[in-house]
Amino acid sequence: MKIALIAVGVVLLIVLILGGSLMGARNQLVTEREAINGMWAQIDVVLQRRNDLIPNLVETVKGFAKQEQSVIDSVTKARAQMAGARTPQEKISADAQLEPALARLLLVVENYPDIKSNQNFLQLQDELERTENRIAIARRDYNMAVQTYNKDIALFPSNIAASMFGFQRNDAYFKADEGAKEAPKVKF
Repeated sequence: MKIALIAVGVVLLIVLILGGSLMGARNQLVTEREAINGMWAQIDVVLQRRNDLIPNLVETVKGFAKQEQSVIDSVTKARAQMAGARTPQEKISADAQLEPALARLLLVVENYPDIKSNQNFLQLQDELERTENRIAIARRDYNMAVQTYNKDIALFPSNIAASMFGFQRNDAYFKADEGAKEAPKVKF
């Protein structure tokens, strides 16, 4: 009788330890998932900030560079895609279209010295640069949070809790464009 009681006590202790471990792993995964959601919200804020700056930038450039309508149209179209995007994947995709369009717009500015000396344009350009820096930092933090979450879902014993409680891998990463891997060509 005494041995059976000890065996039941040991089994109960093992069940409590395993259950506590599973609950701890689940709570950690919930915390990481919510961190990803919070970081995505921050990215959403800075993307919206950039989206709000673009019309002012476009209008300033329009006044000086009327013949560059195709570049202006591509920025406007990319901005509209960003405004219509709803999911993280759609926003990541729209952002990938907007960045090169903005880069082309800023290249146009190089051809028009009057734009570069315009105070409104300089202020907008500085604001856009600060916003782009915020976006880069927010993307990095978001990608790191997604990576940690995905790692924890795959590692033992968290993977048991992940499968038991329905946690899924998150593949909504920001990635560099293929063209970004090539060094720019500078000609004098």
